[in-house]
Amino acid sequence: MEQTDRKLFVLDTNVLLHEPLAIYSFKEHDVIIPMTVLEELDSIKDRKRDVSRDARVAIRALEDILGGSTTPEQIIKGVPLPTREGHLEASGSLSIFPDHQIDFTMGALPGDNNDNRIINTALHLQKQHHPRTVVLVTKDINMRLKAKGAGIERVEDYRTDQLIDDIRFLAKGFYEFEGDFWQKVDDVSTARQGRNTVHQVSLEHLGKEPFYINQYLIDQESDFCGRVAAKTDTYMDIIDRGRERLMHHEAWGIKPKNIYQGMALDALLDPDIELIILTGPAGCGKTLLAMASALELVVEKKRYDKIIVTRNTPEIAESIGFLPGTEEEKMAPWLAAITDTLEVLHKNDVNPSGSVNYIMEKANIQFKSINFMRGRSIQNAVVLLDECQNLTASQIKTMITRMGEGTKLICSGNLAQIDSTYLTAVTSGLTYMVERFKDFEGSANVYLNGVVRSRLAEFAEEHL
Repeated sequence: MEQTDRKLFVLDTNVLLHEPLAIYSFKEHDVIIPMTVLEELDSIKDRKRDVSRDARVAIRALEDILGGSTTPEQIIKGVPLPTREGHLEASGSLSIFPDHQIDFTMGALPGDNNDNRIINTALHLQKQHHPRTVVLVTKDINMRLKAKGAGIERVEDYRTDQLIDDIRFLAKGFYEFEGDFWQKVDDVSTARQGRNTVHQVSLEHLGKEPFYINQYLIDQESDFCGRVAAKTDTYMDIIDRGRERLMHHEAWGIKPKNIYQGMALDALLDPDIELIILTGPAGCGKTLLAMASALELVVEKKRYDKIIVTRNTPEIAESIGFLPGTEEEKMAPWLAAITDTLEVLHKNDVNPSGSVNYIMEKANIQFKSINFMRGRSIQNAVVLLDECQNLTASQIKTMITRMGEGTKLICSGNLAQIDSTYLTAVTSGLTYMVERFKDFEGSANVYLNGVVRSRLAEFAEEHL
């Protein structure tokens, strides 16, 4: 292709922290890394945080391409990207730009701020390589605004790895038909499979909705409720669950308050579903249902040996070492939501605190830091991963790949409560997990619609 058709992509540090191998994502175009970005990666790589691992991976990827016998002149001019499995379309070049050697004056942003230096680098390259298109890529919204204001013509977010563009299109785990479901079905055959009644229905009159395995189906007028068991291009098998039957599910004394909680409990108590993803607003019952189901499965039904509770917070890796006590005692402040839930489940007991202590020992409840989960293999346990909207896709993968034989993983989170500096709702690991696993027969996802914590919480969720 013509040289002017090849774009120049200038990458910000947060792009490499979000996706360490982002340099391979720009096909035939050229990638430039300002020296300031290398300095930021260097300052991050030794921090005691998960993001430091991504910084080290990015640095190693740059070393693999630019190290060895490459001369300084070649590094500045651009080194062709090598062929890499999974990134076969990458055919551009990679270069380091020595921005500290440039005297930024006219039209440049003032100060020695790193963001300003990267923006000034993109401005300089835009003038130097005209008419080639120079694109500044950053996940920092404010930096994108500053860059536009400074005169950079093309500023973009890094979206190469996004599975959806709008969080409103995220799979909810259920589909609600208007009217009566059975009025829409012309061709149906029903059979008994073990304890389940299975309906095979034609997809001809059910619209263009892309149904997927373990998706729940409900309607507005009848008692119908089903779960998709299998699907082809022309028909699908639906396990008949029944709305009334779902509303009578019970786990550790907890009964569903709405049909969404009923669907969640149905999936949580199903031994054939190994991964359950619960999403929804604050106060919809995610943690309560997860803990009640875990206690039911471990203590009453004795299907698992223990309960492991873990979560991530932006500060946890740095702060946990300064707290006194064992790992579980250090984790206690961040897992107060779990202990609060245990107190709610036993609030009517004669001695609530005694009951909580007894059940924690009986169910072998263990509080673990997510930082120490890498390398483990967890067998015959129910694992509760709370607040996982703050995890990246790679952290989610690390957690899921720890799950051994006979283990059930329950993930819960609220995409409106992301605390991580580097994540948004569409790039959160929770979003990736929902989209990647939505058609996996061993997983189910339920969006818990509606706040049931209190009328105060419900009003706040709707009006604040």
